[in-house]
Amino acid sequence: MISKGCALLFFIVAAWTIQCSAVLKNQTLVAVKRSNGKFVVQPKLYITKTKELIVGRAKYTHSINETGWSFLEIRTSPKVKDPDQAYGAGLLEGVLTADLIYYHWENTMKGYCTEACPKVKEYMTSNKEWIESNLNASDPYWYQVGLYVKQLDGLHDGYMRGKSKDVPSLSWDDLYWLNAMDDLGDLIAALEPSKANRKVQGSGSCSALVKLLPGNTDLLVSHVTWAGYESMLRIQKRYSLRFRQSESSTKLIPGFDMSFSSFPGGIQSGDDYYLMSSGLATMETTIENYNASLWSNIQPVGQVLEFVRAMVANRLAKSPSDWVDIFKKYNSGTYNNQWMVINYAAFRPGESLPSRDLLYVLEQMPGYILYDDLTEHLVNHSYWASYNVPAFPFIFNVSGNYDMQQRFGNWFSYTDTPRARIFARDQGKIHCDNCMVHLMRSNDYRNDPESACQCDPPFSAENAISARNDLNPANGTYPIAALGHRSHGATDVKITTYRLFHQLQFKSVSGPTQGTDDQFGPFCWSKSDFADTVRHVGQPDCFDFAPVTHQWLL
Repeated sequence: MISKGCALLFFIVAAWTIQCSAVLKNQTLVAVKRSNGKFVVQPKLYITKTKELIVGRAKYTHSINETGWSFLEIRTSPKVKDPDQAYGAGLLEGVLTADLIYYHWENTMKGYCTEACPKVKEYMTSNKEWIESNLNASDPYWYQVGLYVKQLDGLHDGYMRGKSKDVPSLSWDDLYWLNAMDDLGDLIAALEPSKANRKVQGSGSCSALVKLLPGNTDLLVSHVTWAGYESMLRIQKRYSLRFRQSESSTKLIPGFDMSFSSFPGGIQSGDDYYLMSSGLATMETTIENYNASLWSNIQPVGQVLEFVRAMVANRLAKSPSDWVDIFKKYNSGTYNNQWMVINYAAFRPGESLPSRDLLYVLEQMPGYILYDDLTEHLVNHSYWASYNVPAFPFIFNVSGNYDMQQRFGNWFSYTDTPRARIFARDQGKIHCDNCMVHLMRSNDYRNDPESACQCDPPFSAENAISARNDLNPANGTYPIAALGHRSHGATDVKITTYRLFHQLQFKSVSGPTQGTDDQFGPFCWSKSDFADTVRHVGQPDCFDFAPVTHQWLL
C-alpha cells in the first residue's frame, strides 16, 4: 500500500532533492525558472526573487486508497516561453508523482521487450531520430510535437529529483516507452511476431457511448477502459498549458486546457478520454488488425506514434473536422482505434441539433485512415456505441475482421457482437447520467442471453459492457482466449454531461465493475488467484469505490 505521505517537505534547491522517502500527498508546488536558466521546485507560497519567473503550479491529491484515483492539476503561465512551460509542467508532474510512476512502470513495463525485441528497439530509436530531425518551431504541428518532447524531458528530470532514495532510476527512454505502451503491442506484432504473446485473440479493449437524451436535454459521453488489472494505478489530470500555436504566433492553441483520465508517468491519457477548452471531447476504442499483410505499412521514418498524434490533434483542433485532418497526418498504423470526436460547442440543451459537425468518427489501420461526419446518425438514432469492431465496411474488411467473423462467428460481427446488441437493447433506458453509469458498468453474464457463448459454462463475463474476466472459471473451455479466465476487464467508467463538460469535469468510478446491481462485489487482490502472478505494487487491495466527480482547484 502507498504511504499516507509526509508531514513536511524540505527542498534543497542546489541539489534538486526532496528530502522525503514517501509518496507525496495533497501538495501544491511551483516551478521557478532562475536567471541562470535553471529550474527549481518550491512550495506553493514561494515568493520569487529578482529575475525569477513562476513557470507553473501543480496541485496533487493522492487519494488512490480512498477514491481509486489520484488527481493532478498543472497550470502554466502565458508569460513564459512555451518550451519552458512544457518543461516546467513535466518537471512538476515528475517530482509530485515519482514513486507512483515507478510502481506503474514496474507493474506494466518492467521487462517488456526492451532487450528481447531488438527490431522494436531499433524502430523506436530510428523513429525518435526522424522526429527530432523534423522539429520546426514555425510549423504548428511540429512545434506541438517538440513541446511534447520537452514535457517528457521535464518529466524525466522531475522523476529523478523526486523519487525516494530506494526507488530505482528510470531512463528517458523508459518513460518514453511507458507513454508508447499501447503502440508497442502493434510494433511487436509487426516487427517481432513470434514475441507478440501479450495479444489475446479477440480481446475487448474498451466500451464507449455517445447518447442524446430525449428532447435533446443533454448530451452524455462515456467511456469504459478495458485493460489488464496490473494497470489499475490511475491519475486524473488537468493540463492548463498556455502554449502558442507556433513560435511566432500570439494565439493560444484551442485545446490549451484539457482534463483526461491517465496513469502515472503518462503525459497523455492512454485509455484516451479527453475534455478540452476547444469544446471538443475525444475518446476511442481499439480495433485490432488481423491482416498481417498490413504490418508492412509500419515504418520508422515518416510516421508519428499514435499517442503523440492524438495529443497534437487535441491541442490544435478547433472542430471535429480539424481534429481528423490533424490526426491522420503521419499515420503510424499502431494503436489502431475507432475515434469519436464530439463537439460540445455545437450543442445547446433543449435546442434543435446541427446537421453537421456534432460527431465525427475516425478509424485507423496501418496504411489507412477513414472518417466521416456521423452527426446525422447520432440525431436519427440518439446514440453512437463503440466496442472494438470497425464500423466502416472498408476498414472492417481490410483489417481482417470479416475473415474472423467467417471463422469464429458473430462475436466478430459489427452488428451482432454481444456488446452491439446490448447497447442497442439498453441505450433507450438512459434518461440521466446515473442511468448511463448503470449501463456502462453493467454485467449480468450468468443471466443475460447476450452473454451466452459456445463455452463451458455456457456464458462469459467478457460479453458485457463492462467485462470481468477474472470471474470466468479457470477450468472452463472457451472457443477463443478472450472469453476465458484472465486478469482483464473493465477497470473504470467516465461520463461527462453538458454541464460537467464546461467545467472540464467527469464523473468516474475506478476499478473492475461489481456487475449489474453490484451482484459480484468488489475485486480484491487478496481474494484473487492472480495475486501472486500479476504485479500490482501500490494498488489498493479491494476496489470498492463510489462514483467521484473531482473539483479542479487551480
